[in-house]
Amino acid sequence: MDTGLQLYNTLTRKKEIFEPLNAPHVGMYVCGPTVYSDVHLGNCRTFISFDLIFRYLKYSGYKVRYVRNITDAGHLEGDRDEGDDKFAKRAKLEQLEPMEIVQKYTLGFHDVLRMFNTLPPSIEPTATGHIIEQIEMIKEIISNGYAYEKNGTVYFDVEKYSKEYNYTILTNRNMEDMLANTRELGGQDEKRGRLDFALWIKAKPETIMRWASPWGEGFPGWHIECSAMSAKYLGEEFDIHGGGMDLAATHHTNEIAQSEACNHKQPAKYWMHTNMLTVNGTRMSKTLGNGFLPEQLFKGEHVLLAKGFSPMTVKFFMLQAHYRSTLDFSNEALDASEKGFRRLMNAISLMDKLSPSASSDFQIGPIMDNCVKAMNDDFNSPVVIAELFEAVRIINTVYDGKGSISAEELDQLKKLMKDFVFDIFGLKDEDSSNIELNSVLDMVIDLRKTAKENKDYATSDKIRLGLQSMGIQLKDSKEGTTWNKA
Repeated sequence: MDTGLQLYNTLTRKKEIFEPLNAPHVGMYVCGPTVYSDVHLGNCRTFISFDLIFRYLKYSGYKVRYVRNITDAGHLEGDRDEGDDKFAKRAKLEQLEPMEIVQKYTLGFHDVLRMFNTLPPSIEPTATGHIIEQIEMIKEIISNGYAYEKNGTVYFDVEKYSKEYNYTILTNRNMEDMLANTRELGGQDEKRGRLDFALWIKAKPETIMRWASPWGEGFPGWHIECSAMSAKYLGEEFDIHGGGMDLAATHHTNEIAQSEACNHKQPAKYWMHTNMLTVNGTRMSKTLGNGFLPEQLFKGEHVLLAKGFSPMTVKFFMLQAHYRSTLDFSNEALDASEKGFRRLMNAISLMDKLSPSASSDFQIGPIMDNCVKAMNDDFNSPVVIAELFEAVRIINTVYDGKGSISAEELDQLKKLMKDFVFDIFGLKDEDSSNIELNSVLDMVIDLRKTAKENKDYATSDKIRLGLQSMGIQLKDSKEGTTWNKA
């Protein structure tokens, strides 16, 4: 299948024509959340971006198996196997079983993504549900000579691996610089080399989450989980591996190493990474106190927020930036997105009120072509949005009686909005009271009509001006009275 799609491959550092290994089937793996706390906005941006990619691939005719895991074990505080297990630490803090923590934050994660109207993945495996697969993979890596066991913990031998493979192929970092910038082993003198990382970690006496293994009781390292689950559901080689750019240097680098050490193959053909979030030009982080959770953003419950912004406003805001660009949050930018989103939804609501003419002043085909062209250019959503606002201008022009549109072009216009606004972007009208509002307004418009027929112009004007003050604009024509949000 040839769609003309090009995407940026982190592995080669350039845009490439998308050629799936087994078209029309596409395998896509995205690193999911570590569910020991509420999902943060950086995660949400990644999942919204890959939801866009998932939707567009399906729209383009591909049969996509989208796998996004849940990390519910084995993620230590430091990427280099330091500190406590994040789940155990949070469980102690909240005086709960670790799996209660997992359940609580997995449900919260799903709730937030539901608010953003993202599609669920095809498969959502958990790390704890695939311990056997991880153990088998570790055994194979040891058998191939790229890992060693020490006192119940199994380490990946980066130096041995680097003699035959390029450990830094994903990031192009210099190995000598990496060694120089990695601190001494200290208490972790079990490791042979500074860059070695744990595939299996020996359980301490107080460790709650533990499993039996050939090396004693313990739990898996963070990186092996994704390697095992992606291989199980997508095969040793698959098409797209995605995640936030913060995962490239350690997690994804180690995933590649593990997969090659086990299967002698690069696991994914294309590696895709979303960029980070900033707030007023400064990187968003808990440490700086400028990081807010989705719920805080929706409710406006943060010192940096002037008010709350709806989930669709936030999603629309995110889509206005390319997924590989830095996204800067500010009240001004969110306000502008809120106005833009309302303008878009208002125009869409007017389409059914447009009366087609015999001829048309507008052609929708070129707009549709430009939207497809933009999406084929590494999923360039900002360009698509600019094209959609050209369609908004056409809708408003026709509605105001300053232009005409044929039935055929109107159908194309409706298809454009359905395909890109709803099916590909996954936006939706958040006004849940629309049905009730329509019913109330129909009744009010009927009362005004009766007043006019009775020549009670004072009441007629009072209704019109009252609705106008509430942001509802009435428009009288030969066909009757219609309304829209001003």
